[in-house]
Amino acid sequence: MVLAIGANRLELLQIADAVAREKSIDKGIVLEAMEEAIQKAARARYGAENEIRAQIDRKNGDIRLFRMLEVVEHVENHATQITQKEAQLDKEGVEIGEFIAQSLPPIDYSRIGAQTAKQVIVQKVREAERERQYEEFKDRVGEVVSGMIKRVEYGNVIVDLGRAEAIMRRDQVIPREHMRQNERVRCFIKDVRRENRGPQIFLSRTAPEFMKELFTQEVPEIYDGVIEVKSVARDPGSRAKIAVVSTDSSIDPVGACVGMRGSRVQAVVNELQGEKIDIIQWSADPATFIVNALAPANVVKVVMDESRNRIEVVVPDDQLSLAIGRRGQNVRLASQLTGWTIDIMTEAEESERRQEEFNALTKNFVAALDVDETLAQLLVAEGFSDIEEVAYVEPSELMSIEGFDEDLVAELQKRATDAIESAEREAEERRLELGVSDELAELGLNAQMMAAVGEDGVKTMEDFAGYAADELTSPEDGVLKAFNIAEEDAEAVIMEARRRVGWITEAEEAAEEAAEEATDEAEAAEGEAASEDEA
Repeated sequence: MVLAIGANRLELLQIADAVAREKSIDKGIVLEAMEEAIQKAARARYGAENEIRAQIDRKNGDIRLFRMLEVVEHVENHATQITQKEAQLDKEGVEIGEFIAQSLPPIDYSRIGAQTAKQVIVQKVREAERERQYEEFKDRVGEVVSGMIKRVEYGNVIVDLGRAEAIMRRDQVIPREHMRQNERVRCFIKDVRRENRGPQIFLSRTAPEFMKELFTQEVPEIYDGVIEVKSVARDPGSRAKIAVVSTDSSIDPVGACVGMRGSRVQAVVNELQGEKIDIIQWSADPATFIVNALAPANVVKVVMDESRNRIEVVVPDDQLSLAIGRRGQNVRLASQLTGWTIDIMTEAEESERRQEEFNALTKNFVAALDVDETLAQLLVAEGFSDIEEVAYVEPSELMSIEGFDEDLVAELQKRATDAIESAEREAEERRLELGVSDELAELGLNAQMMAAVGEDGVKTMEDFAGYAADELTSPEDGVLKAFNIAEEDAEAVIMEARRRVGWITEAEEAAEEAAEEATDEAEAAEGEAASEDEA
């Protein structure tokens, strides 16, 4: 930039205009920076203790210097104050407390003064440019932009977007993708933040949203809102899955995304350096969606555990490696796509596990009901899994089993009731032996549950309040895993314990619930706004 300080009046305005156009900032900001620079140079000439003001005429470029003085009754600092009598020589009717501006003669700028002034101008212009960049890009998060690679530093890529520079960190670059200087690249604006060194625009080519936006550009039906992208899961540079659904039953969402002879999906694949893409039909039924997501593997059976958001998937023995994928890639992407934890097993493994469960339940009935193995196997085969079911089921259900009569059913239910009462007595004795407080029963815990937490060292309401829900319900090591308690029920019991010991007040709980509701509403509103923008 040409040094403004040494320029004549006309050049001053021309320079300001040129800088403003070059940096895409307001001309007034450049002139204000020049005024500040002149003020700084003038203070060096007249003394830093003076309050100097500079003014550049916006029409003809004239520079005027003033010294600001406060009108006071008694002067304590001659550099910044003036008496009322002296001030009235310059301006009639001036009152104490007002400020007057005394004109100063123009100054000749030394080389050092001019250099200092230039630094001030450069700094101010840079700050204005950064603010302009932030304001321009802060609302463009989520867009796909094209830019020129300016340089590559330690794996991080600096991209020139024309009106700003952006950075793509090394972990946001597709693995094994070569970034070369002066090549054009398409990226996803992941974030825009204000930082000490100016606004930082963060780009990504590995974000799932980048693939979604690429499909939006390639598939008109997605852009028009006829087809909706429900979720995307990526292993950048290797493989990805995208779930789509059509709002028009006459349009096949998968076929539309693939395009004529694969032209649409191939365009996205080429942009992502050959990343293989599985396009999945989304379904409102989680089981169907998960089966689709595990393609190309065939699924024989699924067993869902909605309380833990977990699903067991059974595949043919020869399909196991296909379902899991290389280094677990297929099942991992399917899990990310659907939001469910997926456990895969073969038909042989599932058969073996079912046999083990069958044998364990049979032994339990034999021991608890004092019956032979054949009768116990009949109960298990009919779907009974614990003693409580036998004790409290309608007698007619038991009598519907072949070979069961009224007397046998009555005897079985009596034995089951006796076994439950006996187990409760033993648990109560163990609970008392462990010193578990009676107050835990107020939370709805039975004697067996209280004995279980007692074995874990928990004896009082305050001890119980310190639990986390997964410590009670975890299928691996949960204290109450044998009782099949849902995680949300465990959370409710723990919260009640915390209320009773005074860790949480009703007001705090209400405030927390209100905050959660506000967050949910805000997220829903953002989702609706995003949908409207896409539409």
